[in-house]
Amino acid sequence: MKNKLQGIIDRYNQLTEMLTQQEVITNKDQFKNISKEHNSLIEIHQLAQEYFKKDKELQENKELLKSDDEELVDIVKEEISILKKDINELENQIKILLLPKDENDDKNIIIEIRGGTGGEEAALFASDLYRMYIRFSENNNWKSEIMNINGSETGGIKEAIISIQGKGVYGEMKFESGVHRVQRIPVTESGGRVHTSAATVAVLPEAEDVDVIINDEDIKIDTYRASGAGGQHVNKTESAIRITHLPSKIVVTCQDEKSQYKNKEKAMKVLRSRIFEVKQKEQQSKIADQRKTMVSTGDRSAKIRTYNFPQGRVTDHRINLTLYKLEEVLNGNLNELHESLKLEERKQQLLSV
Repeated sequence: MKNKLQGIIDRYNQLTEMLTQQEVITNKDQFKNISKEHNSLIEIHQLAQEYFKKDKELQENKELLKSDDEELVDIVKEEISILKKDINELENQIKILLLPKDENDDKNIIIEIRGGTGGEEAALFASDLYRMYIRFSENNNWKSEIMNINGSETGGIKEAIISIQGKGVYGEMKFESGVHRVQRIPVTESGGRVHTSAATVAVLPEAEDVDVIINDEDIKIDTYRASGAGGQHVNKTESAIRITHLPSKIVVTCQDEKSQYKNKEKAMKVLRSRIFEVKQKEQQSKIADQRKTMVSTGDRSAKIRTYNFPQGRVTDHRINLTLYKLEEVLNGNLNELHESLKLEERKQQLLSV
């Protein structure tokens, strides 16, 4: 570990020096890349320095144990015990920071929410999830943009596709992929019976042009008139876009903008992200001994969470965590859930190292 930490300190110092060089400052791309790497090393650099400082103090105290002064030896023994505890805690923190990071964690995301089983009640629940994620984005000072939204007759959402941009968005939001289940009395239920409905959430890392190259001959583009809930036309021009990726059969629609060009631009962004997700899953499936944990599969067929309204509780089934904070969670306070999920993911990673 000492060699690895010394290498990190040396690299951090090298990057710090590079950021002061005029040729780097004037090269925007190079400066951006170096700054990104430099920032990623700040926390572990500080811990590494603290680790070496404590280790040096420990070695110095061990030398003092050779003293003939019994009173001094007793004091030193107590100091050594404290230093060993501090070093052990630092090692645990460093091990977590040294774990391999998901290269997509810093990417922006495309999040897709769809009402599942439960008809109109599922659509209403999907709209609750939509608001929850928008509020969570606002709490984190992220930028959100509606890519496409398809409403239901009762004000719910059949499908919503949102782009969210900000620091570490995918790393924070990837735990939301899966089936979300709700248990409550629907507004349409006259008998007061609790029903169970569901909505699916897919969190996709937003693909850059360099991540996915789409050839013009591989896509089919159709235009049509955008319509709202119940089939009412919201404009009289064919501004809505449907793009079919012929090799993968992936279909993306977008009608949120009045401009056909803007709808196409948004649809292509969603298409790239969906193709990127498929490519990633194919790569991962080829690695037989790949670490697989429940908290990071992102499998949309897996039931991950239940929102129980009568009892005011939220249960995450992947880590068996129940919080009696339903209202807080639906108002965008996902921090406690996400921190617990991150902790479990790190534990699983440490076990596989």
